[in-house]
Amino acid sequence: MADDKNLKVLNALDMAKTQWYHFTAIIIAGMGFFTDAYDLFCISLVTKILGRIYYYVEGSPKPGSLPPNVSAAVNGVALCGTLAGQLFFGWLGDKMGRKKVYGLTLMVMCICSIGSGLSFGRDAKGVMATLCFFRFWLGFGIGGDYPLSATIMSEYANKKTRGAFIAAVFAMQGFGILGGGIFAMMLSAIFDAAFKSPPYEVDPAASTIPQADYLWRIVLMVGALPALLTFYWRLKMPETARYTALVAKDAKRAAADMAKVLQADIEAEQHKAEAMASRHKSYNLFSKEFLRRHGSHLLGTTSTWFLLDIAFYSQNLFQKDIFTAIGWIPPAKTMNAINEVYTIGRAQTLIALCSTVPGYWFTVALIDVIGRFTIQLGGFFFMTVFMFALAIPYDHWTQPEHRIGFVVMYSLTFFFANFGPNATTFVVPAEIFPARFRSTCHGISAASGKLGAIVGAFGFQLLAQSQDPKKVDAGYHPGIGVKNSLIALGVVNLLGLLFTFLLPEAKGKSLEDLSGENEEATD
Repeated sequence: MADDKNLKVLNALDMAKTQWYHFTAIIIAGMGFFTDAYDLFCISLVTKILGRIYYYVEGSPKPGSLPPNVSAAVNGVALCGTLAGQLFFGWLGDKMGRKKVYGLTLMVMCICSIGSGLSFGRDAKGVMATLCFFRFWLGFGIGGDYPLSATIMSEYANKKTRGAFIAAVFAMQGFGILGGGIFAMMLSAIFDAAFKSPPYEVDPAASTIPQADYLWRIVLMVGALPALLTFYWRLKMPETARYTALVAKDAKRAAADMAKVLQADIEAEQHKAEAMASRHKSYNLFSKEFLRRHGSHLLGTTSTWFLLDIAFYSQNLFQKDIFTAIGWIPPAKTMNAINEVYTIGRAQTLIALCSTVPGYWFTVALIDVIGRFTIQLGGFFFMTVFMFALAIPYDHWTQPEHRIGFVVMYSLTFFFANFGPNATTFVVPAEIFPARFRSTCHGISAASGKLGAIVGAFGFQLLAQSQDPKKVDAGYHPGIGVKNSLIALGVVNLLGLLFTFLLPEAKGKSLEDLSGENEEATD
């Protein structure tokens, strides 16, 4: 029996009833993810106002907008930082321990959230350079949160509800996106009431009030607050028993730490811990043995996350462009700068409220009932169906009487991304790899996802440009249009569905059974 081979401290964690410490861990890790999502996605709320303030051209019929290279940098630099942070902190989490690195990532996030709202110089170049610098390092800190939060929650959880607990941490992302939209709406409503200004088409210069320069800074800097609230509790969390026993080989400390958490006496079994740790000591991450045991799993986690994020980030970061294209957000010239922030915030809030948040919590409720594999496969399937349903009759959806239908279909693709691969690609890599590689492999999988996000964020902006040169945004070349871009995203989702077949079902199994750490060493 696997239970006989496993350490008693790990069996105790696997069999533990849901207790207060589980919810504490979800809140501590989840608030980090709330902050991650707020910080990553709040930039899409303020890019329009940045264009109006710093790239206003006198006499232009349209408000100022960020040049393509600046827009790409502002939107994408945090994603690049996140990719680097996922690889670095994922590796560090396996080398130094989960707890030691966990507080560090939060500190980086807090400092850089505040730094994002500062500027060295008053001109556009100085402001954008400062913003990009701090958002890169903000992303670096956020990147560390992915492998560490998933691994810590995975290693703390019992095997019966482990999927729900890890998914609940990730689901806080939905509240982060929702919180960003609501806060932007509230702040812009306050500014609009205090500082009245005409629409751009009435008075271009007066439509952007000087105080608008404070609005975007406050939106970005507030991202530090939720992270600061849990900083103390992150430092107080004990190291996970699986790291302490299986990687650091200190079963006595693992038993003592978990005895306090579980409020039960647990036998240390030091010799057994050392035997388990040395069993697979013969191979490292870059070896044929790792490739044989876990190569297809790592290909499965990296490829599905990569493909999912191409679709997810191209939709999320540029949803305001899609809403503008179908007329759900009025033309920019009919609004002043503050109204535009409010309108974009409202669109983000409605999408989060109607599809993003419910999708995450459907996953939390059902992941340990129907399993990770089924949810991921179903999610990719319905994302493919709805993306093609949007793309093929695209001209139909752009007519005014069908716009609400377009938004409903678009929301459904978000719902099935979140009740589907957006949640499961985060959960599965935290379960199927050995303890000494778990954080690293999750970091590699997540970094692959962020590479997909960069492709989605940059590629979609270029691809979705109109095929008619007269309708192309300033500074861009004609693209393949929104319709063909949506067809391309449908194909991406279909590929994600196929790569899902590389992954095992982890429902109800212990981490040591899944990773093979309970197996006898092979000759």
